Amino acid sequence: MYIVAVTGGIGSGKTTIANRFAALGIEVVDADVVARQVVEPGSPALAAIAEHFGAAVLESDGSLNRRQLRERVFAHPQEKAWLNALLHPRIREEMLRQCAAVQSPYCLLVVPLLVENNLTGLAQRVLVVDVDEATQIERTCRRDQVTPEQARAILAAQATRSERLSHADDVIDNTKQDDSALQAEILRLHAAYMRFATQQPLSQ
Repeated sequence: MYIVAVTGGIGSGKTTIANRFAALGIEVVDADVVARQVVEPGSPALAAIAEHFGAAVLESDGSLNRRQLRERVFAHPQEKAWLNALLHPRIREEMLRQCAAVQSPYCLLVVPLLVENNLTGLAQRVLVVDVDEATQIERTCRRDQVTPEQARAILAAQATRSERLSHADDVIDNTKQDDSALQAEILRLHAAYMRFATQQPLSQ
């Protein structure tokens, strides 16, 4: 399977871009969705989390109380490390399983923390959705109802713009492009990815 990893900082518009490819018939695997799937009720990961942190991290219906879990790990690096060691391998395995099952000529793997978690090797190509910091802050404040200071703190915890761009094979500037220009860029990349995918050796 030919995998194009899509990444970008918060507020860059990764989901919007991925949806445009999906409209062209390309299947999308989203790391955020997978991260929720691996801790669904009945999953081994959720059972391990409940055993480690106690029943307080579960909702009354048995699902994960994400807010409570975030509060538990926020100020305790060792607990965050334990949680990451539990979940990251499972998320990675499930992402690859879903990518292998797609029927489109290539798939998009949307991973917000692709660079931070050293996951660029999962894909044959990396597409970075890039916007300037002011746009990130404005969009994040509007979407998530947070203050500019909170948005800047989120940005500070992510890879820098230059770090992300250093891993890019392709870049979409999603700051102020008009809709027709953006769609033209999507179509150009789609045609290239289709060509790359069909040129892959059969062993892949």
